[in-house]
Amino acid sequence: MLTLTQTDRMALTQVPALPVLAVIAVRFAYLIALWSFRNRTRKTLATLPAHALDDIGMSPRQATLESRKWFWRP
Repeated sequence: MLTLTQTDRMALTQVPALPVLAVIAVRFAYLIALWSFRNRTRKTLATLPAHALDDIGMSPRQATLESRKWFWRP
């Protein structure tokens, strides 16, 4: 999953030099990137064979349930 470092989080939350619309645009871009990442990883998860699921510690049922989630759901 996509994780942010402490510096990244601070950069997204404490940007006093940018205008309000720029801050909104940056947060929106981050959200789109996060949704895209979730969508790609869930599509990939749906195609993994059983032995690969065993390697990551997931059952086929867990993988199916996770891959069926909408991209905006964590």
